[in-house]
Order: sequence, then structure tokens, then C-alpha cells
Amino acid sequence: MNDQPRRRPANPHRRPKKDPVRFLAFEALRAVDERDAYANLVLPPLLKKARAKGDFDGRDAALATELVYGTLRRQGTYDAIVAACIDRPLREVDPPVLDVLNMGVHQLLGTRIPTHAAVSASVELARVVLGEGRAKFVNAVLRKVTAHDLDGWVEKVAPPYDQDAEDHLAVVHSHPRWIVSALWDALGGGRAGIEDLLEADNERPEVTLVARPGRSTTEELVKALGEDNSLPGRWSPYAVRMAEGGEPGALDAVRESRAGVQDEGSQLVAAALAAAPVEGRDTRWLDGCAGPGGKAALLAALAAERGATLLAAEKQPHRARLVERALAGNPGPYQVITADGTRPPWLPGTFDRILMDVPCSGLGALRRRPESRWRRRAEDLEAFAPLQRGLLREALKAVRVGGVVGYATCSPHLAETRVVVEDVLKGRGGEPVEAEWIDARPLMSGVPALGEGPDIQLWPHLHGTDAMYLALLRRTG
Repeated sequence: MNDQPRRRPANPHRRPKKDPVRFLAFEALRAVDERDAYANLVLPPLLKKARAKGDFDGRDAALATELVYGTLRRQGTYDAIVAACIDRPLREVDPPVLDVLNMGVHQLLGTRIPTHAAVSASVELARVVLGEGRAKFVNAVLRKVTAHDLDGWVEKVAPPYDQDAEDHLAVVHSHPRWIVSALWDALGGGRAGIEDLLEADNERPEVTLVARPGRSTTEELVKALGEDNSLPGRWSPYAVRMAEGGEPGALDAVRESRAGVQDEGSQLVAAALAAAPVEGRDTRWLDGCAGPGGKAALLAALAAERGATLLAAEKQPHRARLVERALAGNPGPYQVITADGTRPPWLPGTFDRILMDVPCSGLGALRRRPESRWRRRAEDLEAFAPLQRGLLREALKAVRVGGVVGYATCSPHLAETRVVVEDVLKGRGGEPVEAEWIDARPLMSGVPALGEGPDIQLWPHLHGTDAMYLALLRRTG
């Protein structure tokens, strides 16, 4: 006779238990998909609300952040793996189901979460947000995913490099093929360089702060962060890196706009424009596309040290308000206006220095906004092209003879960088402009691998910055 106690049968109708961490991550992923939101804007208020309710501690917030950003960065690779585990085209899987699946795949293949915990937690989330039927589908797919680790799956789903190099890199490094091709063209060189760049795009970027001159110092930021959570900037004298992360808004200097969060590449661009030699007076500066205000705030602080005035212009009213907030309390004179740089209210020849950081595809900031790589299309660049040329053309009219214009963009795509500058200087699509290149490389002293010049392209894998581009031009006639 068997005296073992009988195991109670599982209750298929038990109420699913909501895991607040994974539920919040799912909410963020749905907002990114349904509303074309950006994770870096959606996630912080969700985390703040969860902390206020007492649902989260620091480890919970870190896990939720990893689930959201890890799933978005590796979406292309995970899509290919899921597609290999189902018997229907991937496009026929409902987006919420695919979000749960990809988040589960990330836990299995991209984190140290134990296999059984990753599967069970994903299935439980599916029961909460999708229902029992689709939870069974999630369970079946994730069980198949457990058959291999990430390297094993990549070997199965990616075409061999020697057969299709761009498609291989697209699957392995989770970038659309057209972006792989564009980045490779801009970077040049062989396989090693492009693989290093794509890998850098998939790494979590450091939080970098800027101490605005005359308003804060790097020493103040280091003291506020503590030695264990602060590293000096790699290249910018105004930069401090947060070694362990945290909430920058908790710092007094950031809260008071005396310092801010700003990628070191953006700091270098603003500082290089401010350091470029001009002929004659140097009192009137313009930031012609100032929103959301990071570069404008640094320029305003640098201008104040020299007795110059900054005019910050931004077309979108809500972004102009962000500029006002960033510049609030600047010790020198400045003005923020809502204005369209292609139809400017200022007279020709008004300014001594102009920064035109033009709207672009954002391909240089894929580390920070990984969802952009899946949202952008190659044809989007055609929409930006007239605007970029128009803004640069008007900037060169607005600067006086002997003054300097900085054309900047957070993209390494050739169609948004050097091609734009060359077209404007040669009069393609408009009248030619009398201006000459300035070699920008000496103005980023100590920064290596800046190319052949005279313009500059920064890279995540070479400089640890966003892929910022800068061309400096002097008006000659």
C-alpha cells in the first residue's frame, strides 16, 4: 500500500499572480509599440509611480530597466529566434504576445535569470495580460527556446557571413539591414570595425553629466555623487560620468539647471564651436535648433564667460519651454524664442557664431533609443534632407563675414552629414554660399581617431559617445 500523500492536482483556474516588475516592463514595451513613445521617456514616470506605491526597490527598478532596454535592443535577434520556434509567419503573432515572448527570450538568453524562473514568470505574465489560451502558446515557444543558448541560436538563425555579410550582422547584432549597410559605408574598413560599432550600440550607455561653466564644477558633481559613483569625463573638461548609475535629478546642481545630463559628444560639439576662431567681434551667438536645451545651456554658460549673448531659437513651443528651463539662472544675458530656422526672424549677417544642430534620423544615438532602429526607414532620410539643407543655408546667411557656423547632427549617415554640407557649399538646390571649411580636429584636443578632417565624426565604439557629427564653416563673402 502506498502511504505517500497524494499530490493535489494543479488548478488551471487559479487566479494569475501579477509580478509588478514584469508587468511594468510590459506596460513600457506596449507604450513604445502602440504610441511610438520612447522608452527613456516612458520608463522613468512608471518607475517613479511604482516606487511611490511601495512596489519597487532599487533592484526591482534595475531589473525592469534591463527587461525593457534589453528586449528593445535585441528585438531583431529575438524575432528571428521566435520565428524559428513557431509554425506561422511572425507577422501573424499579435504584438502584445510578441512583447511577452521577446521579454521571455531576453530573460532566457540575455540575463542570468534561471531557466525555470524565466519561463514560469513569462507564462504567469502572459496569463495576466493575454489570457490562458495565449499563455499556453507562450509556454510552448519558450520551452523550445531553452534548447540552445544565445550563441547556439544565432548560429541557427543567422545566415553565414561569407554568404550575406550584411544580413549576418543584422541578425547577430540586432540592427535592420539597411542601418548595417549605412553605418558600414560611413565607417569604412573591414568586418572588425563594424562589429565593434554594432556591439557598442547594444551596450547600455553611461549616464554623463555636464557641469555648466560659471554655474557648477566637476568637483561639485564628484562630491555630490561620491567617489564610488563618479568618473571623470573621457574628453570633455565639463563631464562627469556616473559609474554606478542612479537618479541624476536628485542632485542639487541638476535640479537647479546648473548642471545637466548630456552625452560627452554633445559637450564636445558645443565646446568646439565656442573655441573656433572668428575674425572680429564675438558677442552674438545663436543656437538655431536649440531644443531640448542641452547644447544651448552649455553655449550660454560659455558665452557668459566672454560677455557674449546667446539667442536660443526652437521651432516647437513645448521644446522651447524645455530650453527656457535649461537656461534658467544663466549668469549672462540670453534669450529664448520660438522660431523656425528656415524662415528666420533675424536679419542676415547678425551673428558671430551659430550652432545648427539639425533634426535627423538619430542613428547616432541607438544606444540610448534602441527602439529608433526598428522605427526608422531608409526613406525617412529623404524627408530630413530638404530641412537639413535649408537650415544650414539660412545659418550661413545669418552669420556675418568672418563668423563661424557649426553644422551638427546625431547621425553618422553620409546623407545627413558631409553630403549636406557639400551640397550647400556648391549651391545644389539653391544659390552657392561663400564659405570655407575650418579644420575642427584641433578644437577637440586629445580626442583620438577623428578621421582625415576637416569635419569630425565621433563613434560609440571609438570614443564612448553618441555618433555626433560636426562641420565648422567660416563665412567668407
